[in-house]
Amino acid sequence: METIRVKKVRPNAMLPTYGSDAAAGADLYACLETEITIAPGETFWVPTGLAVEIPQGCAGLIYARSSLGTKRGLAPANKVGVIDSDYRGEIQVVLFNHSDQNQRIVPGERIAQMVITPVITPSYVEAESLSDTDRGTGGFGSTGK
Repeated sequence: METIRVKKVRPNAMLPTYGSDAAAGADLYACLETEITIAPGETFWVPTGLAVEIPQGCAGLIYARSSLGTKRGLAPANKVGVIDSDYRGEIQVVLFNHSDQNQRIVPGERIAQMVITPVITPSYVEAESLSDTDRGTGGFGSTGK
């Protein structure tokens, strides 16, 4: 099993945890002094109190927790956050309230999940043409016809 070095940058921070043995994402927790309220249509930066050492060649991807998104309308404002392997600052989850009701976040609440994944960083070269495929230039929904 891989290990990731984690630094608490706030004393009440909680280390990421997995909800089950087969979970792909580790839960991240709100590191707050008091509860906060996110109004409908509002965005709030929720600190986790953690900095992580993502291995070189990997990235940490921050996704919504399905229960927050489907039951409460809270999801990362940028949809998927990307933590580069050279970032050493505090992880903050920017939650947006898509619902029509105020949503409370309490200290220690699970607010997002982080997946550590390998990344490929190719160099890009301009080309006069690209290889042919069956799909070609068919866009959104073109494979369902």
